[in-house]
Amino acid sequence: MEIIVCVKQVPDTTEVKIDPQTNTLIRQGVPSIVNPFDKNAVEEALRLKEKHGGRVTVISMGPPQAKDALKECIALGADEAILLSDRAFGGADTLATSHTLAAGIKKLGSFDVILCGKQAIDGDTAQVGPEIAEHLDIAQITYVSKLDIADGLVRAEREHEEGYEIIETKLPVLLSVVKSINEPRYPSIKGTMKANRKEIPVWTAADLDINPEQIGLKGSPTQVRRIFTPKQRVQGEIIQEDNARDAVTRLLTKLTQAKII
Repeated sequence: MEIIVCVKQVPDTTEVKIDPQTNTLIRQGVPSIVNPFDKNAVEEALRLKEKHGGRVTVISMGPPQAKDALKECIALGADEAILLSDRAFGGADTLATSHTLAAGIKKLGSFDVILCGKQAIDGDTAQVGPEIAEHLDIAQITYVSKLDIADGLVRAEREHEEGYEIIETKLPVLLSVVKSINEPRYPSIKGTMKANRKEIPVWTAADLDINPEQIGLKGSPTQVRRIFTPKQRVQGEIIQEDNARDAVTRLLTKLTQAKII
């Protein structure tokens, strides 16, 4: 089974800061991590490989330092990794990103399953995976919490707001997975040593069969005009009295003084 996993390197969201002058993320000194949902996708790919045999290839679009995220996936057990990196890809929204990743997947050749995390924690759009499936004209199932593949038939349990759906389709397919699907493994010492020795190929725009008008800023119909941090709210006050009647009286007095009531 040929399995491809799309991963993204994202800033650690507990450390994100915004430049008030440029309204952009301050990335200097901010640690980057593999998108947590993508780790679930990698783990599911490895489980499919262990059950059915085959190969797991991880692909990412990002700056040169995204190699670290791909090496982490190799350490976990992925066989190969490809980085799509070019200044021409910069400023891409989800549509341009999906065009680029789809072109990279086409260059890789045949595949049976594409796995993605349900969304990236820095954007939370959940759009790139489904858009890749559309570009490749293959079936897709999103928010997958359970998965079984047998005899070319995919059977998935899909989470949604009101419960679960059981969906069946044929290979090839793109699946986006949720956190509850599995518990990602830790890298082994052998896997880490393999990752340290691994050379990650880098493909640029020139290596892909893609329209330059569909990538980067040119290919992005949506653009971020402004990013800002919400103003910090004033901390609340805890009213402590001996009984409920006195507490309510004091609360009403404060609300009246503040002209709220």
